[in-house]
Amino acid sequence: MKKILVTGGTVFVSKFVAHYFVEKNYEVYVLNRNTRKQVKGVHLICADRHSLQGCLKSYHFDAVIDVCGYNLKDIQDLLNELNLVQDYIFISSSAVYPETNQQPFHESQKIGLNTIWGQYGLNKIAAEKYLLSKYPQAYILRPSYLYGPMQNIYREPFVFECALQKRKFYIPRHGEMKLQFFYVEDLCRMIEIILDQHPDVHIFNVGNQESVDIRTFVKLCYEIVGTPLEEVFVYHYDRQRDYFSFHDYEYVLDVSQQNRYLTQTQSLKEGLRESYHWYFQHSQDVVKKPYISFIDKYLK
Repeated sequence: MKKILVTGGTVFVSKFVAHYFVEKNYEVYVLNRNTRKQVKGVHLICADRHSLQGCLKSYHFDAVIDVCGYNLKDIQDLLNELNLVQDYIFISSSAVYPETNQQPFHESQKIGLNTIWGQYGLNKIAAEKYLLSKYPQAYILRPSYLYGPMQNIYREPFVFECALQKRKFYIPRHGEMKLQFFYVEDLCRMIEIILDQHPDVHIFNVGNQESVDIRTFVKLCYEIVGTPLEEVFVYHYDRQRDYFSFHDYEYVLDVSQQNRYLTQTQSLKEGLRESYHWYFQHSQDVVKKPYISFIDKYLK
C-alpha cells in the first residue's frame, strides 16, 4: 500500500484527489487546517503549510500530490519540512503559457506572463521552477478547465442554476468561443498512471482532446438538467465575465503527450452529468458570483 500526502483535501480538486486514492486503497494523508469536513478514510495532518514546525518530520511518504501550491513560498515551505519522497506531482496550470504563443500550446513552448491570468500564472511559473530546481524528478501537470463532482467554483454550476430556474441563458456574441475541459477523475487517473509507470516525460498538459464551443456547452448543461434552452446572444456588452462564468479567452492545449498514457477520457456529456448530480445535492458548497443579478439589472 502506497502512502501519499495530498495538500488540501477539503475543496474540489484536492478533495476529489483524496477521495479517489482512498477508494483505490492508498494510505492517504491530507495536510490542511481542519476548517472543513474531511474526506472519509484519510489521515489528517492538521497544520498550515507555512507553519509546519516539524510536524512532517516523522512521516515518510511514497508520493506527494501537491494540489494547493500556488506560488514559490508554498513550495519552499513544504519542501523545507518534507522528508525525501519518490514522487512529487504538482498541479500547476495552463495559465503559464503566454496567450501570444502559437496554439495549441505545447509543453516545449516558452512560459511567461499571460495577461488574462496575470499574477496567478506568474506565481505558478515560479513554483514550477523552484520545485524542479530542488526536485528535478518531480512531475508537473498543467490542466485546462477542471470540472466534475465536488466543484466549488461557479462555472458549470452557474449554468446548472440557470437551467434549474428555467431562465433564458445569455451567451457571449455567437457562442463560438471554444473551451477545453478535463474531468477531475481523469486527472486522478493520470496521476495514478504517473505513480505506476514513472514516464520519462515530466511536464504534461492535461485536458480533453476536443474543445467545445460555449453554445454547445450550455446546451449540454440544460439538456442534463432537463430544461429547454432559450438563448439570448449578447453583442452589445464586451465584459463577458460580468454575466458569464468563463473568461473571454480561447486557448487549446496540445495533450498528445498525455494521450500516450491516458488513452481514454470521460465524455463531456457524461462528466457534466456527474457534475450536475453532485451540484444538485451540494449547491450550498459552491462559491457563487453575482452573474444572475447583473443579467437581471443590465442585460434584460
